[in-house]
Amino acid sequence: MASAHPAPPAFVRLAAHPLRWRLLTALASGDLRVRELVALAGEPQSLVSYHLRLLRDGGLVTSTRSTFDGRDSYYHLDVRRCGAALGDAGAALHPALRPGSAREPGRARQHAGVLFVCTGNSARSPIAEALLRLRTGGRIEVASAGSRPRPGMHPDAVRVLREEYGIDIGDRRPRHWDTLTGHEFDYVISLCDKAREVCPEFPARPRRAHWSIPDPGRLDYRALRGVAADIDTRIGHLLPVLQEAPS
Repeated sequence: MASAHPAPPAFVRLAAHPLRWRLLTALASGDLRVRELVALAGEPQSLVSYHLRLLRDGGLVTSTRSTFDGRDSYYHLDVRRCGAALGDAGAALHPALRPGSAREPGRARQHAGVLFVCTGNSARSPIAEALLRLRTGGRIEVASAGSRPRPGMHPDAVRVLREEYGIDIGDRRPRHWDTLTGHEFDYVISLCDKAREVCPEFPARPRRAHWSIPDPGRLDYRALRGVAADIDTRIGHLLPVLQEAPS
């Protein structure tokens, strides 16, 4: 069973220490002897040697004997190992931070279902629905609904999607989430603080997430463009999550 409080990745634990970070950044410019690192760090040799040993044990630095003076050793930063460890640390925080991760619509699991919810289902959630469908090429099930659907779509939401993304939702009608309570989704994402508090449970215990997006009813067209851009950015971060196998 996974720990409720996972430990930080090894790279983070090693590199986060102020002295070890100074040693790593010093070695990034080239190989150095212990006495040179002591001078740069301004710390006692015993302390520098201790932290160098930790970095070496962690595989971030290596040491070799000097071919000029065998009593000296040069420390070398393993840049490739550091890069891989940094990438692993990023991926541990969020799949979108995995090196090479990008918006790859064809890689989203085809059976992954996502439901976006807000109050009126006239702007935020249909924008998210339309953009996720666009970014995945229609390869996953995606829907949106609201707790108190409005009579029609927000005209500026329709305009933003049409002008900025080439998507036409003008003939769409807001719907109540009760019409979807029998459906199974992998993810239910609320985009409205009010909707988050009253969102019902759905079958199969989907993963829940919340995106706190401003109320479009209080925004002008320019601000709503910014909201759509924010949602699109979040969609980009969601795509690698959809590629992950369910726990």
